[in-house]
Amino acid sequence: MTDLVLAIAHHLLVFALFAILAVELVMIRPGLAGNDLKRLGIVDLHYGLIAGLILAAGFARVFLGLKGPDAYLGNWVFWAKIAAFLVVGVLSVQPTIRIAVWRRQAKDDPAFALTPDHVASVRGFLIAELAVFALIPAFAAAMARGYGL
Repeated sequence: MTDLVLAIAHHLLVFALFAILAVELVMIRPGLAGNDLKRLGIVDLHYGLIAGLILAAGFARVFLGLKGPDAYLGNWVFWAKIAAFLVVGVLSVQPTIRIAVWRRQAKDDPAFALTPDHVASVRGFLIAELAVFALIPAFAAAMARGYGL
């Protein structure tokens, strides 16, 4: 039963993280200001929280799940999946920093709003995050079919 609960939690969290990335990509647009910029910061905070929960649930599956660590730790596809997750995390740093800066600017200047240059400074990172993120379920599917052993 523990394995099933961990698998469900892990999958739902991964779907939630993908949704948050998509929401950020849609929200970051020229003219974003005020309360909407504050909401973007809250969305980005949830991105970090859910990413942490994904790692916790994933590693709980490795060490507490039915297959056990031997099924994962010696599998190169598992490590490719972890590497893709880490790349997504690294790519997320720049947008998170920019969002924090924008929120401070908006706090200091109520007329502050995102310009096309602001948007361009993070859009590529968000698109790259989504592209690399797509590799994660591909690696998971490969592992489920016995690849990488």
